[in-house]
Amino acid sequence: MPVDHVAIALLIGSFAGLLVLRVPVALALVLSTIIEASYLGIPLTIVGQRMVAGLDVFALLAIPFFILGGEIMSAGGISNRLIALASIFVGWLRGGLGMINVGASTFFGALSGSSVADVSAIGSVTIPMMKQKGYDTDYAVGLTISGAAQAVMIPPSHNLVIYSMAAGGVSVGALFTAGIVPGLLLGAALMVLAYAIAVRRGYPAERTVTLAEVPRIVGEGLLALFMPVIILGGILSGIFTATESAAVGCVYAFVLTFFVYRDIPLSKILPILQRTFRTLGVVLFIIAAASAFGYFLAYLQVPTLITDWLLQVSDSKFVVLLLINILLLALGAVMDMAPLILIMTPILLPVTSALGMDPVQFGIMLLLNLSIGLITPPVGNVLFVGCAIGGISIEKMTRSLGLFLLPMIVVLLLITFVPSLSLALPGALGQ
Repeated sequence: MPVDHVAIALLIGSFAGLLVLRVPVALALVLSTIIEASYLGIPLTIVGQRMVAGLDVFALLAIPFFILGGEIMSAGGISNRLIALASIFVGWLRGGLGMINVGASTFFGALSGSSVADVSAIGSVTIPMMKQKGYDTDYAVGLTISGAAQAVMIPPSHNLVIYSMAAGGVSVGALFTAGIVPGLLLGAALMVLAYAIAVRRGYPAERTVTLAEVPRIVGEGLLALFMPVIILGGILSGIFTATESAAVGCVYAFVLTFFVYRDIPLSKILPILQRTFRTLGVVLFIIAAASAFGYFLAYLQVPTLITDWLLQVSDSKFVVLLLINILLLALGAVMDMAPLILIMTPILLPVTSALGMDPVQFGIMLLLNLSIGLITPPVGNVLFVGCAIGGISIEKMTRSLGLFLLPMIVVLLLITFVPSLSLALPGALGQ
């Protein structure tokens, strides 16, 4: 079929125009596909069929369990236990509270898989603590929101499940294990930054945890961290599928929160379920809408055109991958993560595959790019939540954001050009 440039311009232009008019992303995707179908003379029932087909994927059943498990753990007062656990390792250093913040975000990311949940749970505790102890507000908020970006890479992340589906069934187990080293590397880079700033600004160290306190703190913290061990261990051992392990992890989170920790009464399960269903409704609608939009992109041969164009721009793999990163960073600043995963994966995966990049490595690179978008304006959901907690304006926080973006960009480049950072662990585990 010859390339219809007018149809391509209409599809992409109508979608961009609707976004400019502040139409919600999912609705903009649906409306632009309806406009495109009408122009091409394709029955509108095809749009509905493609939306339903986008949800008819078994792996998506894992998403509600991951979201529910994360909501339960977020509501269960676990953030204080994880902060205490992190304080054992880094609290005694100068500016230790900042490093505790990052460490707790690392731990919590392994439970929630959500950067927004991470900054809400950890930030609501650490940001007021840091302000009270003399830390600058922009530093406290910047460190919190950048630390929360780890959650989308460290398993169990439902965004990795979405990528697996968009990439045509890439192993969820391989993606989960691939995200561990990059996630920890990002956390380590932010801790180095936190220490360097603390030394320069004279931030204090925290009280050293006594030996008598260690067993209780470690015991309570490790009980929570056993949830991702169940999920990842079940998948890697072959005992569970990704969906089954998510369900088992959800049951574990329920028992631990309501019957072991008992920080909240069982009556709180109803608002937790309500929040879960709201989040799930948004996620599934976006997946369905993006599936229909992606169908028309494929029908118009957009992925093939972009692949050919990018490969003609330069013979250098380095240059092409750098351009892809710049494109994803720009898009991440103006669109939400889930629709971008679903739209850009079928477009860019053929390009990176042609360059010899493993789909698992590309998935981690993609998610880190888009997680950076979560903390950059104008559509940085994590940035907005952090600023609300810290009581700082978006404009003021944006001026200080470059300092925290620097280590994230460095880690992004390492993940892009050093495949072993993403692939060594899955390879060692036979994924």
